[in-house]
Amino acid sequence: MSTAKALAELRALMQARLDPISGWSGTAHPEYSDFDLNPGFRPAQKPKLRDSAVLIPVVAREEGFGILLTRRADTLTSHTGQIAFPGGRRDEGETPVQTALREAHEEIGLDPAFADPVGLSDRYETITGYAVTPVVALVRPGFTLTPSPAEVAEVFEAPFAFLMDPGNHKREFFERDGHKRWFYAMPWEGKYIWGATAAMLRALWIRLYGEEATPAEAEAAG
Repeated sequence: MSTAKALAELRALMQARLDPISGWSGTAHPEYSDFDLNPGFRPAQKPKLRDSAVLIPVVAREEGFGILLTRRADTLTSHTGQIAFPGGRRDEGETPVQTALREAHEEIGLDPAFADPVGLSDRYETITGYAVTPVVALVRPGFTLTPSPAEVAEVFEAPFAFLMDPGNHKREFFERDGHKRWFYAMPWEGKYIWGATAAMLRALWIRLYGEEATPAEAEAAG
């Protein structure tokens, strides 16, 4: 299949199954959260969530689609060295698309002219109190990245097909204070993609392909 045809089919799928970028509501309850695998960690009193947005940049290359991801700088005070999407807290008056494109430009130097936002995936609540809106964009090759050293240690592309394969969605855990905390992980070529980033990728798979999954995969997705 030609790259142009594959891109057109992926765009059509995203437009059909994702929420329109004009339909965002800041009051919508997150569909997924860090607590889905860890209900015992949810606080009794629900905190006021802070709005944020991330960009899920799908790069359309001739050799196949990839998703741009970052490894956070080791000097940051939180989530040091973790794999993440470009993104951050939504400023007053911004839409999630504006936030995601701004943050991607600030963090990795992605020129917004190369990014075509196609739709919104499901909002995600983090254990740290953020409601994250993932903005899915198709990115045209030819861009030049200039990562901010204060925020980003590395930028890389992981194959879209690998990340959208439920066979690569692992459930793992770590122990803290005698309790297990479960999370999704998608290890790829030495890159440990896990936590909220992996969970949002899995949520994107459910939106795009979940109805076409096998019965066993559909049960796991639920």
